[in-house]
Amino acid sequence: MLAGIWAWLVAPEQWSGARGIPMRALEHLGYSLLSLALAAAVALPLGLWVGHSGRGGWVVTVANAARAVPSLGLLFAVSMFVGPRISSNLAFVIPSVVVLVLLAVPPLLSGTYAGVRAVDPAARDAAYGMGMRGGEVLRRVELPCALPLLLSGVRAATLQVIATATIAASVSLGGLGRYLIDGLAVQDYPQMAGGAVLVAVLALVVDGLLALLTRYAVSPGLSDRSRRSGKRPRTDRVARPEGRVLAPDPTGALSTPTEES
Repeated sequence: MLAGIWAWLVAPEQWSGARGIPMRALEHLGYSLLSLALAAAVALPLGLWVGHSGRGGWVVTVANAARAVPSLGLLFAVSMFVGPRISSNLAFVIPSVVVLVLLAVPPLLSGTYAGVRAVDPAARDAAYGMGMRGGEVLRRVELPCALPLLLSGVRAATLQVIATATIAASVSLGGLGRYLIDGLAVQDYPQMAGGAVLVAVLALVVDGLLALLTRYAVSPGLSDRSRRSGKRPRTDRVARPEGRVLAPDPTGALSTPTEES
């Protein structure tokens, strides 16, 4: 089986033409990025407002509850509703994008909301004490501090969308899901397994890129980079106001005071 999967992956015909792996991967990314962009346009501003104002927390609860809706069943339901009303290819694109947007909204909304609510109240109070207005506090204090959890939600949503975008092939769209649907139709199991491997690799590559973005977008003070930089405070001598210090003994405990030399 493994030999058959490898033979399918390295076959020259799989890497050229409109049905080749590069084109299928681009189609898959296209559906995924479009869905993520639409979901972010809704979820990020809403999550920032709910987290900043403290009102409308029920929206986050409802969004998380929507995760229980089966994606494939929702896809067929939307297709049956939209299909008779649209005659172009949008009859297949719209249902897939709607399902992927609904799938991406909960992690984006939850990550943004949790990030803003987790901001240290002292930092928020200090910003108000400096004369900042609500919008300035959100933009200059809460949003930078919320970036770690916000980007974590983006990563979770991206992985879910890329993995689930394979269902777009069920309504005659392209993408890497075509290898699973077409392989199942002719019982070509190496093709099905190869398509699954490609989806997994694509998800891991995109997640790695987002991890790099998180590393360089988040302030070092909010990440563990400062702790891994090798700069640690000196603990060999503890100063005392009267000019004496406490020197540690070999066991790690502090010995009796000695005069500062």
